Amino acid sequence: MFEILLTHYPVLIKGLTTTLVVSLSAIALGLVCGVLLAFGLTSRHRWLRWPCGLYRSFWRGTPILLQLLLVYYLLPEVGIEVAPITAAILTLTLNTTAFQAEIFRSGIAHIHAGQVEAARMAGISAWQTRRRIVMPQVFRLTLPPLTNEIITILKNSSLISVIAVTELMRVSEQIASRTFQPLETYLAAAFLYLAVNLLLAQISAHLERRMAGGLATE
Repeated sequence: MFEILLTHYPVLIKGLTTTLVVSLSAIALGLVCGVLLAFGLTSRHRWLRWPCGLYRSFWRGTPILLQLLLVYYLLPEVGIEVAPITAAILTLTLNTTAFQAEIFRSGIAHIHAGQVEAARMAGISAWQTRRRIVMPQVFRLTLPPLTNEIITILKNSSLISVIAVTELMRVSEQIASRTFQPLETYLAAAFLYLAVNLLLAQISAHLERRMAGGLATE
């Protein structure tokens, strides 16, 4: 394994960089879209909740490999030509939006309604209430499941090799086919995935400790 790491580290690092760019882009975009979808899911208006629920069910209820292939082949059919890496980011964003929205919806449900009512009586707008009162608490409450979702997306990014994105998994396959050392190569890839995920877990634990205290849900 270490021989593979030392001999092929430039291409492995390049593949890992692509993995991180795709995964973190999808997570960041999915964060914004997930918050909006969570508000749609918790809306008082049925006409808004229904399509949001349908979106969530589709992206949580179908395999991510199938979603990748659908987006990759559907876009050219409607006249939209995009690079494989763009299709990969788009698919992972659409997927993680549904999962992050469910995480945020659960967090919003734990915010006591009295806080929202008090803000309304104080003349604070609904948007300001969500931005300054609700969402800061939701982010603290949902940090552990959000970390799990980030790690899940990072691992699922290995599937984007099927649409010809040269990320870490695809690079590993190419090295294994050239060196005839599949076990050592895939162990090296596993080591890199594990190192990144452990780093993410440490960052999350650090943020959890910093956010501890001052959380009021009632």
